[in-house]
Amino acid sequence: MQIEEFQKKYGIIGKSKEIRDLIDITMQVAQSDITVLITGESGVGKEVFARAIHGFSKRSDKPLVSVNCGAIPETLLESELFGHKKGSFTGATDDRKGYFEIADGGTLFLDEIAEMALTTQVKLLRVLETKEFMPIGSETVTKVDVRIIAATNKDLQKEVDAKKFRNDLYFRLKAVTLFIPPLRKRKEDILDLANHFLKKFAENNQIKIPLVTKGAEELLVNYNWPGNIRELKNVIETAAALCRDGIIDEELLKPLLVPEAVEDLTPRNLPVHLNRSPEALDREMIYRALIEIKKDLIELKNIALNNAHENNSASTTIDPDEVIPLEELEKRAIINAIKFTGNNRRKAARLLKISERTLYRKLKEYGIQ
Repeated sequence: MQIEEFQKKYGIIGKSKEIRDLIDITMQVAQSDITVLITGESGVGKEVFARAIHGFSKRSDKPLVSVNCGAIPETLLESELFGHKKGSFTGATDDRKGYFEIADGGTLFLDEIAEMALTTQVKLLRVLETKEFMPIGSETVTKVDVRIIAATNKDLQKEVDAKKFRNDLYFRLKAVTLFIPPLRKRKEDILDLANHFLKKFAENNQIKIPLVTKGAEELLVNYNWPGNIRELKNVIETAAALCRDGIIDEELLKPLLVPEAVEDLTPRNLPVHLNRSPEALDREMIYRALIEIKKDLIELKNIALNNAHENNSASTTIDPDEVIPLEELEKRAIINAIKFTGNNRRKAARLLKISERTLYRKLKEYGIQ
């Protein structure tokens, strides 16, 4: 199979040398049962490559089970992976198969492997070495034939040095390591990905594919994409949903991007925030879009008010209920920010563009809990 065929079959978009080299390695390792560790920042497409490895392997007719180790509480992860027997702990009302048993004969994809507790890492290492485990509460050994693909956005060597990850498990996992570079390191893939997401969005929503202006394309290419492909997808879909007359231009895109991550054509050292979670980026982009819409409404309202004053007819065109005290507007903005960030006061202060100290003072002043 040629690289282009492989890309089309498994949904890997990009023409950069980095992506083509990765695909070449992926096609080679897929045919064996060797453990693969996929590394890279959040949103670069690690799961896409994991699915491609499984799909191109001899296990493709067996299940691929994906587990996000960071999304499952530490107290439940062991039970989720290895299963349990009825009555083995409070709440265990029935026997339950774990992901290892469900994936028997196939592939188990362990995403965010660095978030796994050390105690669970010990049991994972045993399964990798012996292909057997004991479900919680069981007295018998269960044998499985499972290929492991792990992924992380952290530097596992640093996690090992910090005693947060077992050294023996790390060496067992990294038999083959695939590093997926961030989108800012393969800018030639950006427009291909953007066009792919636009086409998919148009198909799913039964609309004409929006036209992207040259200025918008330049903005997309010059942006640093701290959230990588996941962020690009969200931006493109949001822009497609908000665009008028089927055109996505520079002015539409700007509010959807993190200002600090836009490269200036003049030499400047702008910070790039790479430590934000994908969920935080999603929320911030939505919030920015809402802010821009609100700004437009406020501007229209101000224009209407100014015209009314000029015509000396404000008293007949303005409803007294529309005149809201500034304190009330400020209080509403704070309450909305607190709710929007899930009561994360640091993020709320950042969204409101005030210091945390000021936010706490305002919360006390307005009696907001």
